[in-house]
Amino acid sequence: MTKTWVTPGGVHPPENKHQSVTMPIGHLPIPEKLLVQLSQHIGAPAKPCVTIGQIVLKGQKIAEAVGAVSVPMHAPTSGTISAIEDRPIAHSSGMSGPCIEITTDGQDLWIDHDPLTDYENASPEALLQIISEAGIAGMGGAGFPSAIKLNPGSRRPINTLIINATECEPYITADDSAIRERSAEIVEGIHILSRILGNPSKILIGIEDNKPEAIEALKPHVADTGISVVSFPTKYPSGGEKQLIYILTGQELPSATLPADAGMVCVNIGTTYAVKRAVVNGEPLISRVTTVTGDACGMNRNYETLIGTPVRHLLEHNEFNSDACSRLIMGGPMMGFSLSSANVPIVKTTNCILAPSYSEIPDDEPAQPCIRCGLCAEACPASLLPQQLYWYAQANDHDRLEAHNLFDCIECGACSYVCPSNIPLVQHYRHSKGDIVKVRQEKVVSDHARSRFEFRKQRMELAEQEKEAKRIARREASEKAKASAGKKTAPVDASNGSAAPASSSAADIIAAAQARAVSKQVSPEQQQAKFERSIAGAEMRVQMAAEKLAEADASLTQEQKNTLDAALEGAQQKLDQAQRRLEEHLEQHKELNEEQVK
Repeated sequence: MTKTWVTPGGVHPPENKHQSVTMPIGHLPIPEKLLVQLSQHIGAPAKPCVTIGQIVLKGQKIAEAVGAVSVPMHAPTSGTISAIEDRPIAHSSGMSGPCIEITTDGQDLWIDHDPLTDYENASPEALLQIISEAGIAGMGGAGFPSAIKLNPGSRRPINTLIINATECEPYITADDSAIRERSAEIVEGIHILSRILGNPSKILIGIEDNKPEAIEALKPHVADTGISVVSFPTKYPSGGEKQLIYILTGQELPSATLPADAGMVCVNIGTTYAVKRAVVNGEPLISRVTTVTGDACGMNRNYETLIGTPVRHLLEHNEFNSDACSRLIMGGPMMGFSLSSANVPIVKTTNCILAPSYSEIPDDEPAQPCIRCGLCAEACPASLLPQQLYWYAQANDHDRLEAHNLFDCIECGACSYVCPSNIPLVQHYRHSKGDIVKVRQEKVVSDHARSRFEFRKQRMELAEQEKEAKRIARREASEKAKASAGKKTAPVDASNGSAAPASSSAADIIAAAQARAVSKQVSPEQQQAKFERSIAGAEMRVQMAAEKLAEADASLTQEQKNTLDAALEGAQQKLDQAQRRLEEHLEQHKELNEEQVK
């Protein structure tokens, strides 16, 4: 039996999972309209590549990826593009975002499939390209593009692949039901992931012990494969990436460290299944398993749901009673968010629609003053100090928030769950994170402006030096011409018959001007050093922009994510520009030396 470790903190809320696993995964009728949100992932929204009135087939690409961190979108079924505009999207604020509306034709006609059954002989690059083109993003967290996550680079070799089958949040059973019914395909997806990552020495499936049926379904398919199914005691939030890594390996990742830095990659069950369908079946990510549950629904069940399906469509087929519903939640009761409308679409990260009754989740009670009981610190799975973070968040003390590792908070809600004063601690943390990210973005813009100013100043200095050199050359040529003319007309000394010496004042003036020009000029070595400093600064800005983009979470607005993505591209352009200037300088210096040698 594989050894496991116990994470600090955590809570044990009522699971409420049995209600939605009494029936197999169902299929809903195709909705009359689908609304495909273009920002279902971290990074830049996809760009539409279709027009209004165009007929599309199921699986056809309807939006292209934009930038380094983005994924394309595909039509979940056949129909006609009826709108391309901003609509209310799946977000806690009820904000609007770019969407493509498809009026379905009910025929569900597919495009031609292009499967790759012999993936064992395919290169990792070819498999990553398929995953990228299939529009696959993480389906268990913030939606980070999977092709980027599965490509950590040669400098970070992967020795451990972890499949996250924990699904620790109450009510949600999407992964549990998928494992029960699709374990063979999931294991095949694991083999594809292993091929991409260079066949890691360890492959672990982490799953809580409250899913015995799923565990038994996996066992026959992992026998003699080197894949280990590791079961551990149920506790929320064991499904956090860093928490699961510690449970399975005993290794604690330092703050601001990615799993790939420690030679590990963690992938969700839903993502693993989507990878298999993309590679072996040639199908893009156009649907996912979603749990519909809660006492306000007469029927609780998991469905294979088309991306873009309105939440209202799911509820209508589950005997939803709006009068009995206290609130409508996308996600679970701990980390999910309340929806302002049932018309918002299902996205790639939607694992649950929860419609609880008032007895399950009553209305929020007013927050009371903190009594300093310390229960939040005991419950925190990241070993943070929630109470201190709360004080600093109220005081907008960003420096101390960062010093106390605010961004290590996974927003699991355990602190809010145990707080006897009903303080919405996570809301304060999310707000502070947003403020800090905004300040960072402003600094990126400021650094970009400073870089442009320095480059302009440098360019003007070089131009002025060239002008000065040309002025000196013209003056020198003029003085030489005058001196030559003076020699021809010089008066003869009557005493000895020789020409009178020419005045040395002109030569002195020219020499002084040349000396001043030389003193102002920068030596080739100094110029090279200056270019190298510019490159070093540009590399640092690229690294900072990439780190900020990697640290970005789902609480950011799309505008903030776009700003970070643009900052990364701008920093990379400046780096390329600085490197080109250095190469040009070295080439010019080389040619000058060759001319001097000749």
